[in-house]
Amino acid sequence: MRISSLDDEQIRELVAAARDTGINVFDHADIYGGDHGCERRFGEAITLSASERESVIIQSKVGIRPGYFDFSAEHIVASVTESLTALRTDYLDALLLHRPDTLVEPDEVAAAFEQLHSAGKVRTFGVSNHTPGQIELLKKSVRQPLIFNQVQLSITHAPLFASGIAANMAGLEQSVVRDNGLLDYSRLNEITLQAWSPFQKGFFDGVFIGDRENYAELNDQLDALAKKYDVTPTGIAVAWITRHPADIQVVLGTTKPERVRESAAGSEVPLTREEWYGLFKAAGYVVP
Repeated sequence: MRISSLDDEQIRELVAAARDTGINVFDHADIYGGDHGCERRFGEAITLSASERESVIIQSKVGIRPGYFDFSAEHIVASVTESLTALRTDYLDALLLHRPDTLVEPDEVAAAFEQLHSAGKVRTFGVSNHTPGQIELLKKSVRQPLIFNQVQLSITHAPLFASGIAANMAGLEQSVVRDNGLLDYSRLNEITLQAWSPFQKGFFDGVFIGDRENYAELNDQLDALAKKYDVTPTGIAVAWITRHPADIQVVLGTTKPERVRESAAGSEVPLTREEWYGLFKAAGYVVP
C-alpha cells in the first residue's frame, strides 16, 4: 500500500527479497496509492513471464470509495477491470471485498463474482474485515467459496484471540466479543485469516517494536526470544502470529527488503505455548 513513492528499482528489490525468502503473495487494493496507484506502480516495475505469473499470487481488494463503501456489481466489475490493467495481468488470483458495506445486496455481489469468475478474471474470492454474520449473508447468494478474510492483528491488537481467552468474565473489557467469534468460525469453515498491521500498536498508532515507553516488558521479551532463536524482534512478532494453528497469513505492509527477510525468518520460529502466552501477557492482556 506504500509502494507508489518507490522507484522501479526499489520495487524490484522489494519483490526480489520476498521471492528469495519464499514469499509469493502480493497484496493490493484499488485504493492503495489513490485510484489504483500502487497497482500501477507494481505493473510498471515488475514484468512477469507466463511461468513467473503462475508462480505468484496477486491479490487485490475492492469496495472502498471516497467517503463510502460500494459493493454494487457495477463498481466491483469496473474496479477489477481497472486493477487488471494497472497490474498488467489477465487475472487476479484472489479478490477480497475490502470493508463491510452495510448497504450490500448479496445478489449484486454474486452477479459480479460470477461474471469475473466465468471470464477468468478472478480465480478465488474472499473478504476483509468481515464478521461471521456478514460472511454468511454473502454466502446466501455467492456461489464461489469465500476462502480469505483479512483482519487487523498484532500482539498488541489481538481482540481476535483475547476475548475467547477471557470468555464470560464479567466486568473485564477483554472478554467483550468484538467480532462475533471470527477466529473459531474461520477455523470451522476453512477460511484463511490474513493479519494486517502485524507490527502496529493499534489502528495506525505506530509500531510497538522498540516502544519501551509503552511496552517495556513486551520489548524485553521480544529481545530475549530474538536472541534465543537467532532472529530479530520483528521476526518474533511474526512468529507470534504464525505460531497459531489457524495458519494465519501475515500481511507485512513494508517497503523495506530487510524487514521482509526478518519477517520470513521469524515465520519459521516454533514458539512454545509458554512463550506465546508470555508475549500475550506482556502486551497487557489477561490470562485468567
